[in-house]
Amino acid sequence: MIIKKRFYKLPSYIIDEQRLNPLTNDLHLCELTEYLIKKDTLWSVNTKLNDHLLIFCTKGGGFIQISNDSVLIGENQFCIIPKGFMFKFQSGNTGTCVLLTCMFNGKKTHIMEKDFTVVRDLIPSVNNMVANRFMLFDELFNNLNRGYYKANYQYINFCFGHLLATFLYASKTSDDFMEEDNPGISRAIYFMEQNLNRKVTLPEIADEAGYSPSYLITIFRKITGYSPLSYYSHLKITKACEFLDFSKLKIKEISFMLGYSDPYYFSKDFRKKMGVSPRHYRARVLKK
Repeated sequence: MIIKKRFYKLPSYIIDEQRLNPLTNDLHLCELTEYLIKKDTLWSVNTKLNDHLLIFCTKGGGFIQISNDSVLIGENQFCIIPKGFMFKFQSGNTGTCVLLTCMFNGKKTHIMEKDFTVVRDLIPSVNNMVANRFMLFDELFNNLNRGYYKANYQYINFCFGHLLATFLYASKTSDDFMEEDNPGISRAIYFMEQNLNRKVTLPEIADEAGYSPSYLITIFRKITGYSPLSYYSHLKITKACEFLDFSKLKIKEISFMLGYSDPYYFSKDFRKKMGVSPRHYRARVLKK
């Protein structure tokens, strides 16, 4: 037996409006459901999906079949099935399975598709918003019942974008994940954060991480998208923004406090990363 405990399907004309709205056409929610699936039950969709489908298992488990692949999914695991696929879900034999699902679409969803289809674990951590995930589902259900007006659906889609991010980026933002699987990278980042007041070298960072410089560059870029020294430079500029926002320190003083021997190079680096000079950045803050 399959029970829809909570269900909301957006009317087609509302979805069409979201597709045309510049604020929501990149990513928009189409359907939201909470399923209670009894043990040994088959949930089969025999037509190709018109939208992407997020399946989040909150209790129990079973098997998802996508094309010819059958994958086990259990509690605190999720999977996103891309549009154009058919799938089946077979619940286990130990009790009721609870699934939260979202159908969604948008112009930029193809960029995310590399993270779809794989069943992934959600690592409990404050940083990856596990606790807030259920709150966001509730927020979506509550607001979907509040009527068909533009501001409400814009808010719903922004909330959904936040919710989707807690799935797609959970493992990439979790301190638990970093500590468990990448302790060297965690040590390297901590070392950088504690040494923003001077200029550290790549060999120093690599030594702190316990890796060779060449291996550190490879693994650091794979995990963060930046080289170690580029990441370190971004940390410095972020700290510089804090000083410019909340202190009356002169720009020259800030540059020296962050280990820049030449204030001109500091300003050049700041402009490269922030798009404006430190002076203009501070002027914009003061105007606000």
